[in-house]
Order: sequence, then C-alpha cells, then structure tokens
Amino acid sequence: MMQTVLIVEDEDILREIEKDYFSSEGYDVLEARDGEEAIALFEQNNISLIILDIMIPGVDGWSVCRRIRKKSNCPIIILTARTDEDDTLLGFELGADEYVTKPYSPPILLARAKRLLDTNRHSPHQVNKNSFSFNGIHIHIPSRLVKINEENIHLTHTEFEILLFLITNKGIVVTREQLIISVWGYEFTGDDRTINTHMRNLRNKLGSKANMIKTIVRTGYKFEDSI
Repeated sequence: MMQTVLIVEDEDILREIEKDYFSSEGYDVLEARDGEEAIALFEQNNISLIILDIMIPGVDGWSVCRRIRKKSNCPIIILTARTDEDDTLLGFELGADEYVTKPYSPPILLARAKRLLDTNRHSPHQVNKNSFSFNGIHIHIPSRLVKINEENIHLTHTEFEILLFLITNKGIVVTREQLIISVWGYEFTGDDRTINTHMRNLRNKLGSKANMIKTIVRTGYKFEDSI
C-alpha cells in the first residue's frame, strides 16, 4: 500500500523540491500552503508522515503539530529556519519526531523520513512477541497501542520507540548511546536535552508507571517490571 506524505510549506519552490524527491521514491504526496489546509488534508486522508514548516500563514506550525498530536501519533518532521535551542525543544515537547533546520539537504530529509516511515510500519527490534504486559502496562506492537490499567494512552512515534526499546531490554541497563542508535539512528544530531525531553514526556504519559523506567546515573536507563 502506497504511503502518503503531507508536505506543509508556503514557499512554492521548496515545496516542489520536496514533492519531487518523495514522488520519485514512490510516495503519494499531498501539499498544503498554510495551517488550515494542512489540518483539513490530515483529517480527510490517511497520512503516513508530515513534513511541517513552522513559519506558515494562518495557523502556525506549532499549533498544527499540537492539534494533530491530540488525535494521532503520525510521524512529524518539523522544518524551520530558526536555530534557537529552545525552539527545538518546544518542537519535541509538542510531539515532533524530527527537527530539521533550513537550509537542509533534501536527500538527508528524505533519508530521515524513510527511517520514520519504515519504523512506523514495522517493529524495529524484530521481537517474536506481538505484545507485552507488565504490571498494568500493555503494549500491542502491530497496532502500536499502549494501555495503562486498560486505559489507552497516546504516545508519539518516538515515545513509542523509546518505550518498546526499553521493554525489549527489560532488566538490562541500556546506555544513552544504545538508545540513540536504536531510536534515532547514527545520523542523530540532537543532544542530551533532546533525549531528556522525550524521556520526560514519556514518563509523564506513563503516570503512576513512570518509575518503571529507572535512570542509571552517568550511564543510561533500565526498565524494571516492578514499582
């Protein structure tokens, strides 16, 4: 089944370049020039990934990201000319999976998008089980469904990948480097604050189960099947 990429960009030239790259790789591409159009297209179509420019007319990219995250874990790559570190962290706090600053290389953007699309379609850890249940946490891998005490919780693509990696290594201390390679890949360009933001968001959503993820000082993390 063909995957659909929604490109949200008000600059015609940039939007056309992105469209050409993704179309040439066999993706179906939808285009939006402003926030209202982006939200409408998302609600009317089965979108596999969103490439979202922040500085767009009308409803800005931050608001678009926030509204989509309330109802979907569709992977989102944020594009912006702003390089302020606080802006990057805000993007991750709102649920973005990648943050790319302009100017950027279209082939690199395509490569990052492919990684998100591939890991969103398949389990990246190739575990034999389809689901895990630990002390009130239930994860169903094919549907990417997470429940806490039978109540669904909404995780972003990246948050789900972090939780799945930790659970598949239950009881083992995983380093931050191992986590980065598994979830983001070798091309990761963020820093400790990026990882900390995703981890904080994940723990907040896990609520009373958050302390099943232990921080191992100066090393990494460990998932324990106990509270």
